Amino acid sequence: MDDHLYSIGDLARRTGLTVKTIRFYADTGLVPPTDRTPTGYRLYDLHALARLDLVRTLRELGLDLPAVRRVLDRETPLAEVAAAHAEALDVQIRTLRLRRAVLLAVAQRSSTPEEMRLMHKLAKLSDAERRRLIEDFIDEAFGGLDANPEFVAMMRGAMPELPDEPRAEQVEAWVELGELVQDADFRASIRRMAEHQAAERADGDPGGLHHALTDTVRTVVGEALAAGVSPTSPAATPIVDTLTAAYAETFQRPDDAALRTWLLGRLETANDPRAERYWHLLATINGWPVPESLADVFQWFTEALRTTLA
Repeated sequence: MDDHLYSIGDLARRTGLTVKTIRFYADTGLVPPTDRTPTGYRLYDLHALARLDLVRTLRELGLDLPAVRRVLDRETPLAEVAAAHAEALDVQIRTLRLRRAVLLAVAQRSSTPEEMRLMHKLAKLSDAERRRLIEDFIDEAFGGLDANPEFVAMMRGAMPELPDEPRAEQVEAWVELGELVQDADFRASIRRMAEHQAAERADGDPGGLHHALTDTVRTVVGEALAAGVSPTSPAATPIVDTLTAAYAETFQRPDDAALRTWLLGRLETANDPRAERYWHLLATINGWPVPESLADVFQWFTEALRTTLA
């Protein structure tokens, strides 16, 4: 036998492939034999050995047989095939990381099989699908209304973006957010808030986010809560007076019973704890600092204002 020709058994020992696999590659034309013995046994030279080694490597990387054939026949550059396959592997890696995060979340919260199915269904949505889910919610809540433009812009500018390797709590937060924005009662609540904003704008309110006013409420009511002041006690009255004066100045209205009645309606319409939860979930998903909860602050203010009006 020529020193440069190898039997199919020799190739199997050199490459680690089975004789059956090498025979298959030969039959399909991927690695045809260089020659045959007088009795018909296949023989391979060094070039065939190198070709077989390349086939093995490409298959181990996950390329299908048509792609391998295109590379071997030089119909498609190897670099192009490698780049496409690397991109496909990136998708698979992200999927595996997401599945791992879902499983960790399931393990941590002792989820039922139905909850696990829901978590996996929502978690595997693409970025575009997650964005569409939130945009549909916002469209239904604010569509056709002249609501506070700054608030609507803030809603549309904050979209959930799960990282490539999410933590379990980020997956849990996305699943909860996905459920929340599909909840009919929550959608109706946000729609009522949008209608209230539109009615105020029709009455001349220019809108805005009024961060300074929120800071004032946080500080003044926070001190009252820390001091243990009950919202229904006489001690709450001067605190309410301070806050209604701040609202009167911000909205350029007299500080009278009409303003307080208007303010109470505004607070009651916006006082849905699920709205604050919406922003906290978004922050968790996107890795932002979770905002300080103001639920207790505005609950105290609403109850104190209602008491003074009564």
